[in-house]
Amino acid sequence: MLINDLALFVRVADCGNISAAAAEMDISAASASAAIKRLEKQLDTSLFIRTTRSLRLTVQGERYLIHCRRALSDLALGEQAIASDKGKISGTLSLSVSSDFGRNLFVPWLDEFLLDFPQLQVRLHLGDNISSFYHDKIDVAVRYGKPQDSNQVAFPICSVDRVLCASPEYLAEFGVPDSLEQLIEHNCLFYMLDERTHDQWQFRRDGQEYKVRVTGNRSANDAEIARRWAVAGKGLVFKSSLDLADDLISGRLVRLFPEYQGEPVDLYLVCPGREHVTPVVLLLREMLRQRTQALSKSLGKILAVQKS
Repeated sequence: MLINDLALFVRVADCGNISAAAAEMDISAASASAAIKRLEKQLDTSLFIRTTRSLRLTVQGERYLIHCRRALSDLALGEQAIASDKGKISGTLSLSVSSDFGRNLFVPWLDEFLLDFPQLQVRLHLGDNISSFYHDKIDVAVRYGKPQDSNQVAFPICSVDRVLCASPEYLAEFGVPDSLEQLIEHNCLFYMLDERTHDQWQFRRDGQEYKVRVTGNRSANDAEIARRWAVAGKGLVFKSSLDLADDLISGRLVRLFPEYQGEPVDLYLVCPGREHVTPVVLLLREMLRQRTQALSKSLGKILAVQKS
């Protein structure tokens, strides 16, 4: 199956006329007609209903058109990705990243990323409230959780668990809880997302799920503040292991109940539509996957020691 035949099929569908599509692609009408017939023969179906005055898609043609557009778009992105390897990355990219992950991990990674692409400019939006792609003019976002909007393109980066942690100083003063039920006796630190306080913490063990409603005297609409409070010994925090990675590796925080698996959370790179999946976005995706994989490996060794 020839790519040019697919491109011609899309143009004929858009123009509603073989001659017009042929003129746009600088081929003869006879060649265009032969290409459509060749495609229909390969598919063993009719793509168009032809009359003396009109040309319109069959039901099969309408379905096939959706996939053809997608395939041609993917091929174009592939060509752009190859071009990007030749040093043609430039322009401005607007990024939205959550506060804790953004400040402590993404910003240093981004600094190194930009060293390889000196012609690229970025506008960084940090915050836990989900930015509007269109209102805030965001090109790409790094977010926990898969978006509900099917029009958005979400690239999975990694999957991690939330972990329950406290500082050594807090545990020395208030003691280590012996069970999940004892969490209600401790000061728990919260963050708010979309006006909702995350005060119900979920765990799994041996196929069983446990939910604990906890209380505390501090909450913030910035998840990094909850992490800082925990490091300062103000209470327990339950967050993505990525967000707490540096604190766990350095020993500023200690994981509690390693025999329980915390609530899983997935990290995605999200674009508002396929047209925003540019070469620099694909490069950013690969950088994030490599970085998070390496960090998760280092973190896994630390958590394995704590578990044992």
